[in-house]
Amino acid sequence: MSGLRGAVHAKWIIGKVIGTKMHKTAKVRVTRLVLDPYLLKFFNKRKTYFAHDPLQQCAVGDIVLLKALPERRTKNVKHELTEIVFKVGNVIDPVTGKACAGTRFLESLTDSESLTEADTTYLSEKLQELNVSSTEK
Repeated sequence: MSGLRGAVHAKWIIGKVIGTKMHKTAKVRVTRLVLDPYLLKFFNKRKTYFAHDPLQQCAVGDIVLLKALPERRTKNVKHELTEIVFKVGNVIDPVTGKACAGTRFLESLTDSESLTEADTTYLSEKLQELNVSSTEK
């Protein structure tokens, strides 16, 4: 029975950064799906890893790729940050090309003086591609 529930020693892990307060170290939470053999249902199992981040480039909320080190760096640090897969923040709307946070634009699009001729032509081209008619012409 103990052979079925062995530890997972993955060389590459994807997780979400939950802390960066330690010097050159990121705290990363990894979520896995584990099957309950009795209920035959999958449940989330979370584990926290400490990863070496030499450039201190990641922020809380980033999705990162970790690589297992051949030997421990410290008592808790056994992985190294290889790549930031998705950076938190700095989201650009694909239609307008403007920065947004959630469903709100960081810059107001209603100001007609802030929109240049290139912006309006770009927006009208995108609307035509999407087959959406604008309300005012």
